[in-house]
Amino acid sequence: MLLNTKHFGQLEVDEKGIIDFPEGLPGFEDAKRFVLIANSGEDSIFQWLQSIDNLDLAFVVIDPKIIKDDYIVDVPEEEVEELQIDESSETIVLCIVVVPEDLAKMTANLKAPVIINNTSKKGKQVVLDNNDYEIKHYIMQELRQRGG
Repeated sequence: MLLNTKHFGQLEVDEKGIIDFPEGLPGFEDAKRFVLIANSGEDSIFQWLQSIDNLDLAFVVIDPKIIKDDYIVDVPEEEVEELQIDESSETIVLCIVVVPEDLAKMTANLKAPVIINNTSKKGKQVVLDNNDYEIKHYIMQELRQRGG
């Protein structure tokens, strides 16, 4: 499938990689199909979650373990069933990143990660019942503290 995206221009996408978000993402409920795109730099810690339904829409995402190596996701049972997660499922956890002009103020939403069942290709943004995680977690500050 060939897409004409806002951020990447023409992009060839394998339809097997399309992830279905039945409810969309909060604030973007009409965008229900996405693909994950690796960032162009080999050493980049970021990826893109590109919408198929709205080609102008793409989110920068990051593996939360890069920011906090002790990050734990306790997905409520209702979401586990909805995402069809079982012992044989490959699950991907990502956090949406907000990139302002001042990169020192870049944040990741650790409170509401995007959970993807990479086996069934279903995804959902889930709000965690954990007050240790914030909606705006400063990435650069955390990486500096870890020496990254």
